[in-house]
Amino acid sequence: MTSYTSDGVDDYVDLRLGEFLELTAAEAPAPGAGSAAALAIALAAALVAKVARCSRDSWSDGAGVAAQALELQSRCPTLAREDTDAWREALATLGGSNGTRGRDAALAAALARAADLPLAIAETGADVSGLALLAAERGDSSLRGEAATAAVLAHAGVRAAAHLIVLNLATQAGDERSERAERAERVAASAAAGALTVEL
Repeated sequence: MTSYTSDGVDDYVDLRLGEFLELTAAEAPAPGAGSAAALAIALAAALVAKVARCSRDSWSDGAGVAAQALELQSRCPTLAREDTDAWREALATLGGSNGTRGRDAALAAALARAADLPLAIAETGADVSGLALLAAERGDSSLRGEAATAAVLAHAGVRAAAHLIVLNLATQAGDERSERAERAERVAASAAAGALTVEL
């Protein structure tokens, strides 16, 4: 398999899946959890699009839902790459040799950007989870497994991203980003539970 470095890739959408997995498994700190969460959400959106496209004859809104799912999917590779870039920037700032006051201000700015990206990933995933529930409820019954899997994958991505905001990015209790991520996680959890229990 060809070796890649993150600095040599314009966008993760340019990578084959195996190449992305190779980068993720490497000893470098990124791509890491945020990028993996974005990839899970992208896969979920693709499954929603599949269900919606295959259900167009019986689901009048199927084409529109497929288009929404593909638009959400298209955001994920860029979010994954930007998350990697933000995390690298934060690590570089943390290891920098600037004066303490200057470094603290730069690190705070870098961590703020790094926190914004998992939030964007989480909120994108919550949107995908809602579409996945619709697909489970209204799509072709033969594809309920795909729709339920999409909802579960989206929830996993949202849950991971929300956890990163609190655990890895040192936001404080009551931080707006944490609260928004918690709301996204609740939406995704409810959608996943609903999709898994849709009657056959």
